[in-house]
Amino acid sequence: MAQGGSLKARLNSGDRAIGCWLHLLSPTAAEIISQAGYDCVMIDLEHGAATYRDAISLMQAVQGRDCAPLLRVPANDPVEIKRALDTGISGIMIPSVNSKAEATAAVKACRYPPLGSRGMAPTLVRAAGYGVDWRGYVERANDQLLVICQIETGPAVDAVAEIAAVEGVDMLFLGPFDLSASLGHLGAPDHPEVLARIAVVEQATKAAGVRLGGIPTPERTAEVLFAAGYDLVLADFDVLMLRDAARASVARLRAAQGR
Repeated sequence: MAQGGSLKARLNSGDRAIGCWLHLLSPTAAEIISQAGYDCVMIDLEHGAATYRDAISLMQAVQGRDCAPLLRVPANDPVEIKRALDTGISGIMIPSVNSKAEATAAVKACRYPPLGSRGMAPTLVRAAGYGVDWRGYVERANDQLLVICQIETGPAVDAVAEIAAVEGVDMLFLGPFDLSASLGHLGAPDHPEVLARIAVVEQATKAAGVRLGGIPTPERTAEVLFAAGYDLVLADFDVLMLRDAARASVARLRAAQGR
């Protein structure tokens, strides 16, 4: 990805991005990951034990690098969205957006009046430099924030064209594992029925001129997703990289032991 500018601006210019999920809640791990060259990190408050205080610590660890901090909120809730935005994230992911009305509500919660209903506290929050340039932040915030709605249920797929058409939705992000569960194929994100529904989402998203994001599955690698027109692929998880590296190292050491 080209350097400089917000992640949203770079994606809108045609760049594609790679990112890593953060679940370890370790600023050191986040710093190492940002040094590795990812375009963004996704701090996950939907799954795991992270708090907004943890999120700020992780953002401080990646600050100063060309690695945008994104955050997934626990739910499509205006209070959660408000608190997340006040931390200073570059983009927000809203899980399980299932209708035009839900997408509209998500966008409204992300924007200051008169375009939305986000609460006004820019004179003191981290996002506005603790108020140092709060007026400038308010002027920029709506345009620079990347708003990502997750499509991960059957009803969401049915409504995907309407969701994609909501002004202010910048990206639709497929959740293949939740979608497979919603369709009755738990743990089978590459089931033919699931893939058929994913294709509907991909086509509708691109037809609307909206960015498309997702995660790889066993049969659909990052290469496959980028070839299919994805703009953002979040392929890695800090906790899984640590798990796999530790298990591989133990296996090598046990082999050296002769065990």
